[in-house]
Amino acid sequence: MTQINPDGTTGTIAIDVFAQSNGQYACQISSSLSDRPDDRMNFYGQTKEYAVAIALERLASRYRQQAEESQNIDWDAVEISDFGDPIEKRYHVILHYERIAKDESKFEAMHNTMLGNTVVENAQISIIEISPGIEIEPLERSGY
Repeated sequence: MTQINPDGTTGTIAIDVFAQSNGQYACQISSSLSDRPDDRMNFYGQTKEYAVAIALERLASRYRQQAEESQNIDWDAVEISDFGDPIEKRYHVILHYERIAKDESKFEAMHNTMLGNTVVENAQISIIEISPGIEIEPLERSGY
């Protein structure tokens, strides 16, 4: 029988979205999985969906950072086999980049972002070592 939760960690992530008097939305997200007892974050967006998307991305960013830091991996360390060969490991590399664009159209904003070589340079990059058997499907580029 497979254990669903072998380490006994349970908790909830709650999302509340509130309309504001200015027509925008506030999204409050809280997690009982945090070490801080009153861990609430507020985010804002022009639609409910946008406010939720921003909140979830910030929460995901925090958990990616925690996952990476908890591994405590030396960046330059190379594990060597008994035969003297470097042992390749698997890493989930997550790149996150945001910018506020002032462009003539949505297409121009996307196009100018893709042409600028600063996307990778300015991105938040998380590198998490993963076991060979874990099933992870990396996000693919959207159909633009």
